Amino acid sequence: MAGMAMRFGEVADIYEDARPGYDAPALARAIAGYHGAPPGRVLEVGAGTGKGTEVLARLGGELTCVEPDERMASVLRSRFPAVEVVVAPFEEARVEPADVLGCALAWHWLDPRRRCRLAAEALRPGGTLAVFGHRYAYADPAHAAAIDAAFLAVEGRASAVRPETEAFDDIRASGCFADVRLERSSRHLPMEPGQYLRLLRTFGPFRAKSPADQEQTVEALAAALDRIGGEIVLDLRGTLTLARKA
Repeated sequence: MAGMAMRFGEVADIYEDARPGYDAPALARAIAGYHGAPPGRVLEVGAGTGKGTEVLARLGGELTCVEPDERMASVLRSRFPAVEVVVAPFEEARVEPADVLGCALAWHWLDPRRRCRLAAEALRPGGTLAVFGHRYAYADPAHAAAIDAAFLAVEGRASAVRPETEAFDDIRASGCFADVRLERSSRHLPMEPGQYLRLLRTFGPFRAKSPADQEQTVEALAAALDRIGGEIVLDLRGTLTLARKA
């Protein structure tokens, strides 16, 4: 999975431009409220170009970001020059223990056999783990059906969707954390066809395709968007899993 994750660096600029950010003030308040005292050190895992960094930087304290891809890290540094950036897989990174460890949409790229244990080891006693992200759905069921039909026609299956509670279930079952909580949110985001097709180019399953298959998928999605009238409204279904080091 680590090799697949490195493919995002091929489109680092598109990733930063096309991927929606988070409601940083609301997420930061939720994490801070759960943690309690202001954190002295904050660690981010799989920081990418800094979408989650926007949230974690609001917590205060010294922030270190771990990102395995130098191309993604370069964009991250340009956006957050005061942040320490460690270019390495989290499984190999050497970092000081933190009061809060955050991970945004990268949890599933970490080694599933070790990620909970490594996260706990990277936290000080009583430290907080915050894993957040959003799933891409559609406000209009007809749009969702048209896009799924386009994927089905090209790939023989609908677009893959991971369970919303994936991180929560993983962390709760690990035995490494206590007081595991799940918070949900929903936010609608209008998007023009060109924006959506740029966003498509940043998704893991798309990045795994050959260039020819990628273009075939883009053509099918472009035709579907044209048939439904162009603009779509994404339903960003957010989750925030909070847990305390046991």
